Amino acid sequence: MTPIALGLRAVKGGAVTVGVAVEDRMPRIVLSTFLATGAEGDRLSLEPYRVATEMADAGEADAAVREGRRRQARLASEGLEAIVRRLSAAGWEPLAAALLIHRGGWITDLLAYSRAWKEHAPVAEGLAVRDALRLALARLGIAPVEMDEKSLHGRASDALGLAPGEIAPRLRALGAAAGRPWRKEQKLAALAAWVARAGLH
Repeated sequence: MTPIALGLRAVKGGAVTVGVAVEDRMPRIVLSTFLATGAEGDRLSLEPYRVATEMADAGEADAAVREGRRRQARLASEGLEAIVRRLSAAGWEPLAAALLIHRGGWITDLLAYSRAWKEHAPVAEGLAVRDALRLALARLGIAPVEMDEKSLHGRASDALGLAPGEIAPRLRALGAAAGRPWRKEQKLAALAAWVARAGLH
């Protein structure tokens, strides 16, 4: 089994997930997919906090969020297990995972925050997805390394020994092998995974 790292970038309904191996100090994309934490047609798993902001009763809103997040955690675990099985069948072993994070870590009560400022419910949704990913990783015994999205390029430059200007061309080249989509989210997840893989010995 060849060790790899996963990079996960949370978006609405799940996470862009990229797996990176390193061979002869060169990164290789072995996986580029979407890990769903929301089910089609199920608003409660897709956007529990937005659903809660539409409820007048605080108790009902709390119950809705709890159920939505339970569904998110189940979907994340099932999806990640399927990804790991797929990788294992191809000879890859995920030993680390980079979870991208950014703003919002100061919010301690996501439901109260969402009900007070309904326009900011998407922030709570993103934080909930990250929590579901953390639980899924823990269930599989994969150690998550949290990386701040805004400082990722600087961290990558130090960890990989690359000049800042070298990173974007490398990511574009990786995308040619990964296939579409290869947007900002995939590039960030790939870079985070590359950094995490470089930290494995």
